[in-house]
Amino acid sequence: MTLAIFDLDNTLLNGDSDHAWGEFLVDEGLVDEEEYRRANDQFYQEYLNGELDIFHYQRFILKPLASHSMEELERWRDTFMQKKVAPMMQKKAAELLTRHREQGHTLMIITATNRFITEPIAAALGVEHLIATEPELVNGRFTGEVAGTPSFQEGKVERLHDWLAGNEESLEGAWFYSDSRNDVPLLQKVDNPVAVDPDPTLEQVARDNGWPVMSLRD
Repeated sequence: MTLAIFDLDNTLLNGDSDHAWGEFLVDEGLVDEEEYRRANDQFYQEYLNGELDIFHYQRFILKPLASHSMEELERWRDTFMQKKVAPMMQKKAAELLTRHREQGHTLMIITATNRFITEPIAAALGVEHLIATEPELVNGRFTGEVAGTPSFQEGKVERLHDWLAGNEESLEGAWFYSDSRNDVPLLQKVDNPVAVDPDPTLEQVARDNGWPVMSLRD
């Protein structure tokens, strides 16, 4: 198995699905507009700066999930996919996925965004394997807490190694595509790291290490 691994937000998607979910909740009047938007924007800036406290952020983003039934949340998510995610889809990203499929590679998305948000996005992109931050579920309802290690920074490496061990696979020949400085730990672990529309820090790391730099923007 040769893995072709992809970050999701600002890599395969032209935008950040996690931040967009917060905007969606505000737009639909499902949370307090002023307070939620301010916090959502602040967390996103901390992420861009490489300073995000992932557990603090996840408690913020998961709190609304814990306050509603799964049936209601799934209705919200269907609308979110139409209004927010569909406009982020990129033709060049779909073409890149197709090229790896045609080479017989096994496709995987690894993302810090939680599984509730990202599972239908991975399905829409036709990517079978997804490693995402796992929201804790008890008796069919979200608790607002994270289950296990969030797949963020070094946590992506840990979660991927757990997946490889469980599937008796390795990273030999693997590819990883990402836009973010937060993914340098995993980019350093693969044979074929690729910076995609990178932030300034990752762009410099890529140049220093001779990694390819590409764009998927349409």
